[in-house]
Amino acid sequence: MILVTGASGGLGRLILDRLMVLDADVVAGTREPAALGASARRIDFDDPASLDFSGVDVLLLISAGYGEDDEVTARHGAAIDAAERAGVGHIVYTSLSGAGDHLTFALAHRWTERRLRRGRASWTILRNGLYAELLGQITAPHDAVITAPLGEGRLAAVARADLADAAAHVAAAPGAHASKSYELVGDRALGAAEIAETLSVQYRPATLADSRAMLSALGLAPFQVPMMMSIFSAIAGGFLDGTDSDLAELLVTRPRSALDVIRRAAARA
Repeated sequence: MILVTGASGGLGRLILDRLMVLDADVVAGTREPAALGASARRIDFDDPASLDFSGVDVLLLISAGYGEDDEVTARHGAAIDAAERAGVGHIVYTSLSGAGDHLTFALAHRWTERRLRRGRASWTILRNGLYAELLGQITAPHDAVITAPLGEGRLAAVARADLADAAAHVAAAPGAHASKSYELVGDRALGAAEIAETLSVQYRPATLADSRAMLSALGLAPFQVPMMMSIFSAIAGGFLDGTDSDLAELLVTRPRSALDVIRRAAARA
């Protein structure tokens, strides 16, 4: 049996769909199991008593990165502890790309990777790049102008659907991927100027200070503003434009175009 945590989230739902297409024996783990039907199990990272992994052979642990580092590492640590107690044979973890070490939320991912390597279960680490969907949100034009403070930097963004395909592929045959870490980023780095040209809008990047002030006025959680600022800075600084990736190795078809993902999102806006 494969259990997918965070199954009601954007990535989790896609992975669940892929595994069902593969006719895998899969259970959805979510805080709200009623919304996903009879095959769902209540799994709440903030309630250790709910971390029931009995009968699970493969745990697909989707990062619970919505919080401060101590909150996230506590969630992941509790989940891995529970999986080991239940005798789960293999854990697949959705981590962050190696280039993402410049981001404020990298620490919890690296802590979790280290915990898995020291643990009793077999493991696979999927080092996911930033989503093309996120880049589309960051560069969404307002009044026909993109103002994201990305300078001339580029991001090797990856379609979330491709990451779901890769995760399902690994979870369905974990033995072939034991003790492996995969870098999963896009095969083309995109800049805001190129996106603006594609969308027939202008690109006039705001300053980081102005962007921080704008985000701070939105009522976001305290950890979210520095998180977004680190993304802006890392892209602008050229730290996330590398395209060396193992993604094609894990996909049946060619990776999706990040630019197409962004173009479709803009058309729906």
